[in-house]
Formats: sequence, structure tokens, C-alpha cells
Amino acid sequence: MKTTVELSDELFRKAKAIAALRGRKLKDLIEEGLRLVIEGPAAGARGSEQYPSLHDLMKDYLGVADSGVDDLASNPRHMDGFGRDTSGDR
Repeated sequence: MKTTVELSDELFRKAKAIAALRGRKLKDLIEEGLRLVIEGPAAGARGSEQYPSLHDLMKDYLGVADSGVDDLASNPRHMDGFGRDTSGDR
């Protein structure tokens, strides 16, 4: 069924952003919210978690950005003197 709902601009922006982070449509987020109110928290929860963690939300995007810097730990030149006290205060 289709219906019209009036939301404040702020609430709409936040809901749209949350839906995007979850990879879902706004209508699905609204339906989930209504189910939570009507049927209780367990009805709209995913598994045993009511709200997914940030890691769960972003796991598909971890490591997709290349900083352009090679792994410094794999280059011995960058590790010279690491862990040594060079201040002479020993």
C-alpha cells in the first residue's frame, strides 16, 4: 500500500542516511521502524542484535581506499631504530 507521510527535513535526511549506510531503501527502513513499534524490538532486529555495529555496516567497504602509501612495516628501512631510545636519557 502506498501512503504519504510528512517528516521534518532533519528526520528525513537522517533516515535517508541510515538507510544508505545499511544498503537499504528508505521505505524498508520506515517499515522496519513501524514493525519495531507495533510488534516490539525483537520483530525488527537482525539476528540477536537490534542495531548492527559500525563494523558490520561498513565491512563491505573496508580496505577499498588505497592511501598510496606502501606498508611501512614491510620495508626494513622504515623500521631502523624503531623501539630504541635515541634521547640518551638511559
